[in-house]
Amino acid sequence: MRLRFKEAKTTQAAARLLELRGNPMSYLKLIKLLYIIDREALLRWGRPVTGDRYVSMDHGPVLSQTLNLITEEPRPEEHTFWANHISQPEKYEVRLHRSAATDELSEAELQLIQEIFGKYGHLKRWDLVALVHQFPEWQDPEGSAIPIQYRDILKAGGKTEGEIEAILQEIDGLAMADALLPAR
Repeated sequence: MRLRFKEAKTTQAAARLLELRGNPMSYLKLIKLLYIIDREALLRWGRPVTGDRYVSMDHGPVLSQTLNLITEEPRPEEHTFWANHISQPEKYEVRLHRSAATDELSEAELQLIQEIFGKYGHLKRWDLVALVHQFPEWQDPEGSAIPIQYRDILKAGGKTEGEIEAILQEIDGLAMADALLPAR
């Protein structure tokens, strides 16, 4: 089972990165930083921040639903949490419309966002692309998209088979519990 995508939490994480950057930011860079944050959270804590699905694309790993929020203009009757806080791309850059609270993010997640931005935020978008191309879970899709599973990331991060199974069982339990709650 997969975790439910958390749009509000993802938006808050993206907004925090944009605030740290000082606004605006290439959406390619933003999505790579969000992937690195999710990857590191999964390796450290056994669960990602966003609950998004990952795919290998030509420019590296991508958070699939987050990319859709960025690149697909919402319908007029649709008011997404993302669109209320983060602009549509203009010249491949996004910016904050308004600050987002951080109530969906834990203190540890906020610290991780700060840490990842401190380590990689100075890199240019194409340098980040080169970096994530080195992640073992990324596969060249040759113009297509290849799903990346939690197992792929955990294995690439050096987790043992026993650790991977335990983490995946815990994620399944969290996903089942989350499925019982109403979507937010």
